[in-house]
Amino acid sequence: MTVSLVNEAITRQTYPIETIRADFPILDLKVNGNPLVYLDNGATAQKPRAVLQAIDTYYTSQNANIHRGVYYLSQLSTQLYEDARETVQRYLNANSSREIIFTSGTTDSINLVTNSYGRNILKP
Repeated sequence: MTVSLVNEAITRQTYPIETIRADFPILDLKVNGNPLVYLDNGATAQKPRAVLQAIDTYYTSQNANIHRGVYYLSQLSTQLYEDARETVQRYLNANSSREIIFTSGTTDSINLVTNSYGRNILKP
């Protein structure tokens, strides 16, 4: 297949936008009579229904400090946290779940890399 035929095939593919939009409850909002279009996910990404449900479940039945307690909820939260690290490890094909570090956001992640790895290689 030539490059132009591949590009044409890609162009013709349908993108199930309504199916995807249905996964994001906030996109049901109407703004000035039109469906909401949200393009500011560099600052705040909208959450799909599955994420909202997981957050709700966590805060209503699993919320506790991880790695800090011997009581049931702390142990449960710790196990869920470690399970998530293993899931991300498999997805990224990392050597160990210990390589997976969750941060509060992009800026925190960049600062962590800069202050750990970057300090050893960057010069004034």
